[in-house]
Amino acid sequence: ASTGHSSTSCQSVRESSSDIGNAHLQKFISSSSSVSMLIPTAEAAVRAGRLVSTALLMAMDYKLADYSSMFVPDDGKNQKRDYWEEETSKRRHDLEKTQEHYSRASHHHLPIKERVIAKRKEKEAMILAAERLAEAEEELASIGCRKSAIHQTAANRLLALCRQNGGVYVKVGQHLANLDYILPSEYISTLSSLFDDTPKTSYDDVAAVIEEDLGGKPEAIFDGIEELPMASASLAQVHIAYDKKSHRKLAIKIQHRGLRETSRGDIYALVSVVRLAERIFPDFSYGWLADEIAPHLPRELDFINEGKNAERAAAHLKLTKLDCIVPKIIWENTTPRVLVMEFEEGFKATDTGAMAEVNIRRRDVANLISSVFSSQVFGGPSGWVHCDPHPANVLVRRNNKTGKPQLVLLDHGLYRELDNEFRLRYAHLWKSLMLADLSGIKHACQDLGVGDAYPLFAAVILARPFDEVIERAKKGSLSQNTVSTASKADQVVMRGYAQRYLVQIFELLATLPRQMLLLLKMNDCLRHIDYSLGSPTNTMVVCGRYAAQKVYKDSISDEKASWMDRLVAWKDYMNVLVRIFIHDLGVW
Repeated sequence: ASTGHSSTSCQSVRESSSDIGNAHLQKFISSSSSVSMLIPTAEAAVRAGRLVSTALLMAMDYKLADYSSMFVPDDGKNQKRDYWEEETSKRRHDLEKTQEHYSRASHHHLPIKERVIAKRKEKEAMILAAERLAEAEEELASIGCRKSAIHQTAANRLLALCRQNGGVYVKVGQHLANLDYILPSEYISTLSSLFDDTPKTSYDDVAAVIEEDLGGKPEAIFDGIEELPMASASLAQVHIAYDKKSHRKLAIKIQHRGLRETSRGDIYALVSVVRLAERIFPDFSYGWLADEIAPHLPRELDFINEGKNAERAAAHLKLTKLDCIVPKIIWENTTPRVLVMEFEEGFKATDTGAMAEVNIRRRDVANLISSVFSSQVFGGPSGWVHCDPHPANVLVRRNNKTGKPQLVLLDHGLYRELDNEFRLRYAHLWKSLMLADLSGIKHACQDLGVGDAYPLFAAVILARPFDEVIERAKKGSLSQNTVSTASKADQVVMRGYAQRYLVQIFELLATLPRQMLLLLKMNDCLRHIDYSLGSPTNTMVVCGRYAAQKVYKDSISDEKASWMDRLVAWKDYMNVLVRIFIHDLGVW
């Protein structure tokens, strides 16, 4: 991908993004009077102050680390530590060089056979460099890496900030925890606790919200309610209760008290900080982050909206015949801040130990998860997509009738409806990515407004180097078989690519259609689950199958299509299904 971008175009992208984000922000803020905004904005300013102070402390931690070695007492491992730190630095540099050479060297002057051999050698050199770096990082971790300790300290500071500030900050922290291929592992493991161990609201506040919204004390409305929450998230927490009439087990989701009001100030502060960051760091465009949060958080805070989302998702999933359950909403006790639903058992989609205990295969789980979300994007009359599938929102259990995994899909606050034109373009892209159809990828990306940055965009979508797509095109293969996506070497390769093109990725995010941003977040969440499962199945092929079906159905339903057009579309679709069948035979 071309990495050259003029400062003028970057500025225009930021201004356009800023206009969109500011419009959302002003619309959100204008829903309250200036007086009602005063206290929440003041509280948000305090939280923003904590953000600034945390950022400064993190910067100081990294700066002081450069001088800390001379003051650290010798623990008997310093000499070995020094060696592996230097070795890690060397091997990281070697990987950067091999990646640069592999990405840029074209060898057009060589005959085709020699060109293929040259590229294969460059690829093998890159993989070897990644394996050597992974080995060095493991050795350093076993000794106690100084940089790892600094990463851990900084991650702990960030975690403390998210927990103390709550709300929007926890939401952002959860999103960062999904960026496995960009952030150091210390950040990922530390911030991942935000999925399970978020700040909790006292039971007194929980009871107050129920009484304010339902007009009675919890004990009067429910047949017992557990005072300790079974789960707590960024926006709400869940308590177990029982229905007074049927005595069925219920899950009650109660919004953190005061969050609806204080979130307005947090969004205002967050957008302001984003705009300031764009001024301080002109090479980066963060406007996409503000555009993602500002318009969608208010909808997430409306549990009536979430209940409607859940029912619409359940209706769609029923049509797909996929084994996925959405808890039934109990409308008589549901309000904008209280959501009551039937309780459904399950464990997190990343809990491989629980999967082994109930004897379900990780491959089947990964395939089912990918199928459910691909069907939401490409299936049905409209693209009604759950955009926040982090592990705590995707539960798994064994279906005793089939012996196969069954999903329980939770937290339906963040959905995006994709228009049909966008879905069709996106389907063409995924179909082309699966088939390694280079011209199809380029054309689909241009239709999506990506332009000449299509190799970078394809790499972002797949979390794989675009060179691998080129190699699959030469082989006619559907398999991404450089190295296992679960291996440390592969993660090192992807982290290296992501860091090299970080500026370009940020600029790309600022230019994408708004519908794409939440899909990218969904992809990050699903990729995190897939990596945690060990990437046991080719999710690209699962998604590509649904995309190809979408393209085919749209082709034959076109009123302007002739019978010959429909025959060609059928033949193309059958060809895709045959290739997938052959691929699956090889996998199994």
